[in-house]
Amino acid sequence: MTDLNNGILGIDISKAKFDVALMVAGKVKKTHIFENAPDGFATLSHWLLKQGITKVAACMEATGCYGEALATYLYDQGIEVSVVNPAQIKSFSGAQLKRAKTDKADAKLIAQFYQQMQPAHWTPPPLHVRELQALVQRLTALAQMEGQEQNRMQVAPAVIRPSIETVLATIRSEIKTVEELIRDHIDRHPDLKDQSALLDSIPGIGKATIARLLAFIGDVQRFDHAKALAAFAGLNPTVHQSGSSVRGKPHLSKKGNSLLRKALYMPAIVARRYNPVIKEFADRLKKAGKSNMVIIGAVMRKLLHIVYGVLKSGMPFDPAWAVNHA
Repeated sequence: MTDLNNGILGIDISKAKFDVALMVAGKVKKTHIFENAPDGFATLSHWLLKQGITKVAACMEATGCYGEALATYLYDQGIEVSVVNPAQIKSFSGAQLKRAKTDKADAKLIAQFYQQMQPAHWTPPPLHVRELQALVQRLTALAQMEGQEQNRMQVAPAVIRPSIETVLATIRSEIKTVEELIRDHIDRHPDLKDQSALLDSIPGIGKATIARLLAFIGDVQRFDHAKALAAFAGLNPTVHQSGSSVRGKPHLSKKGNSLLRKALYMPAIVARRYNPVIKEFADRLKKAGKSNMVIIGAVMRKLLHIVYGVLKSGMPFDPAWAVNHA
């Protein structure tokens, strides 16, 4: 972009705030920090107008739930948005020999990444998928509340236990209500219902996990291959490399959608026992001397590859196909 009224907005986002770097004509003109909330989004719009910017393209990392609301807001404002895998930014940073590691520096780096790499533009999921995401996230929050109250109950004096029991009863009632809302929501939308049936054919994948996968994967067609989906979830293996030397053991990058990773942890443990493809794979890793945590990470990735194959092909789980392709 060379027009002085056009800009590139690099965004480094976290739970409570987001840092932005505004690049104009190839140079960073301004940086600022905003609240990661609707008021902060509106303030960003006013700030851009004050800079005299009439057209802007925005770029941010895919960080799960933290950035979705902002990305959707920018899209609704007519701003082109790119949501890229954090692994791409990290790789770009290494190529640029960037040493500084601050939110402000990251925002500048993301703007530079957009300028040089021109990543594809992002579009928000359809409304019914966003509604499913909201329901699943609400269910997760309720489960966390239940756990907190159960922990309090273990150490609570007798005088407050009735209060905790009342709160627990309310939370459990809401959990059942939201679970029913999720089931009804999936049943009312043919695409979700069909995908749910496909995922249900995979041993180790239960109803709760299916809802999470449908919410956080979205349209599987946007991933060219299973490895791209694994990278999106932060389940791709990575090693520390400096020059021609490799230091340290391979580990999960964890640079991706943490909600999707969490959704796969327990299913991986179950699939390791009941899914014949996963069991054979895990046993082979164990015989090779791999640690339990390494095996679980590999199983999560393998399971996600199977999920990708089932959704991409539109065919139920086939152990023979999974052995050769997952």
